[in-house]
Amino acid sequence: MIRIKRALISVSDKTGIVDFARQLKELGVEILSTGGTARLLKENDIPVVDVSDYTGFPEMLNGRVKTLHPKIHAGLLALRDNSQHMQTLREQDIGLIDMVVVNLYPFEKTVAREGVSREEAIENIDIGGPSMLRSAAKNHQSVVVVSNPGQYKRISEELKQNGAAVSIDTAKELAIEVFNSTARYDSAIYNYLNKTQITKENDKFPEEIRLEFTKIQDLRYGENPHQRAAFYKRRQSGAGLINLRQLHGKELSFNNILDLNSTWELLIEFKQPAAVVTKHNNPCGVAEDKSLALAYLNAWRCDSLSAFGSIVGLNRKVDIETARLILKSGFIECVIAPAFDRKALDALKQKKNLRLLELSNLQPVSEFDFKRISSGLLVQDKDINLDEITNLKVVTRKKPTKSQLFTLIFAWKVAKHVKSNAIVLARGTRTVGIGAGQMSRVDSVIIAKRKAGELAKGSCLASDAFFPKADAILKAGRAGVRAIIQPGGSIADEEIIRACDRYKIAMVITGRRHFRH
Repeated sequence: MIRIKRALISVSDKTGIVDFARQLKELGVEILSTGGTARLLKENDIPVVDVSDYTGFPEMLNGRVKTLHPKIHAGLLALRDNSQHMQTLREQDIGLIDMVVVNLYPFEKTVAREGVSREEAIENIDIGGPSMLRSAAKNHQSVVVVSNPGQYKRISEELKQNGAAVSIDTAKELAIEVFNSTARYDSAIYNYLNKTQITKENDKFPEEIRLEFTKIQDLRYGENPHQRAAFYKRRQSGAGLINLRQLHGKELSFNNILDLNSTWELLIEFKQPAAVVTKHNNPCGVAEDKSLALAYLNAWRCDSLSAFGSIVGLNRKVDIETARLILKSGFIECVIAPAFDRKALDALKQKKNLRLLELSNLQPVSEFDFKRISSGLLVQDKDINLDEITNLKVVTRKKPTKSQLFTLIFAWKVAKHVKSNAIVLARGTRTVGIGAGQMSRVDSVIIAKRKAGELAKGSCLASDAFFPKADAILKAGRAGVRAIIQPGGSIADEEIIRACDRYKIAMVITGRRHFRH
């Protein structure tokens, strides 16, 4: 057991500190303290010794130097069973410190504020706090280190039970938490300073990347039942799917979360009422319309067979009309929307296991896209820029009509979110056939045409990448496709254009592809 006779308290977050310090005093513990913490404790009739009186040196440099002194760190780091250490302390008139209660300046909260200056950020880099935490944690066989208010209750109970003593096991656990906390703190500082130093477009990727994630929840299993899984959120980000609010239904699965993310990222593309039906990370139906109910109905009809067990995403508050259509659609895993009106929510809750999820933020998350590989990480910009739709180039003799151009742009937005090779057939602002994830672009055209059936006649086609040969164009022409949008850039472009002219297909080139692997 570690007997607590002297404690040093210096906290930025004052939550619960008065009660905790009062208990220490009642147990006969001498308290050293600094600055605002010392004032707060004195105001609450808890006697403390100012660190400046204890060390014999005043706080200086506007508070930048308070606890960086041998009387503090020697008192923390001395090995109690080392006779030489103890003799040195006696010679230098240095006392032991048995407990440190410290939490750090709120650097992450400070830099998260809009408009925060670099100078303010720098002043919120804690120096003395991490130093004391690390000294105490290193010597955890003799020193107890308390690094956040959430630990007070547990430590208070143990102190009371053991007569102002804490077990070695508890001290070890607290020390481990400290090194996790200080590592995270230093990473936040590195990430902020590194980001602010970026001045050139080609310098945006740092030599090292430190990512911090905090667990939201354990999941029942991963992609398959034999795989363990958990859901984490990135500490530096407050946007995106981590803000999901579940209103009803079973616990989310690993696959649900993947599909929900794909669904939401596609929904963000649309301004008008829109619906997305997703299965296995691919949209199997997408539509925009004047009402949410019509958008949902058209999205569902695109591929109602594949939509069994799907995720439904809606970009408007769900009304009762849309809810009734969903209830008639058979088995659905999840419905995600910015909100649900009361009647719609009550109706959808009739399905016991249907997961109903609310996510209000319809803005894209501007961060890098990460893809894990074995023992490595690939990093890229997110594919969220659609500026190319304002720079379309018509390359065929036949020009697209105004309505066809409108449909092509809609289909192009969808194609960006379909796994390559991606082919999207659309009429108006609804998909009628989607071919996804094939090794051959021709096969994707065949699949999209088969799913569309007769609706392929007169449709518009979007391809996420160029056509390497004219064979896919021949399939599209025979299916009745009337207009195509694609990046271009193939060595066979002239052959592709001639094939389009032969079938009187209008084709526009974007100059940018949208692979999604």
